[in-house]
Amino acid sequence: MDVIAQLEAEEIKRLGKKIPDFSPGDTVIVGVNVVEGTRKRVQAYEGVVIAKRNRGLNSSFIVRKISSGEGVERTFQTYSPLIASIEVKRRGDVRRAKLYYLRERSGKSARIREKIGGTHADKAAAAAAAAAAAETPAS
Repeated sequence: MDVIAQLEAEEIKRLGKKIPDFSPGDTVIVGVNVVEGTRKRVQAYEGVVIAKRNRGLNSSFIVRKISSGEGVERTFQTYSPLIASIEVKRRGDVRRAKLYYLRERSGKSARIREKIGGTHADKAAAAAAAAAAAETPAS
């Protein structure tokens, strides 16, 4: 590992952000820190991930949503301090890494099938939740 990659890995560890495992086609809710005057609040931006760029500290992803009938895309830096949280709402079943073709589609043709079964991490999390629920006595 070269020096730059090592420094980036240390910086990612120092930031300590909990980034969930998501991929293109997934519907995510990104909590964005918004400053309006003196007020600071978290704004939810929900949409479909159409592209993901894995470059260590320079990683980013593009989220597309339909707002008032218009397609809106927003690029987020994965480790940006403006991102408060990322939550995966729904897993999408797609066969492409970049879903730019969704830009030309509207209505039903722009829908993405839901992945049935999920990933190993999803199954492990579900099993852990089920085990925790089984341990707590029902009243």
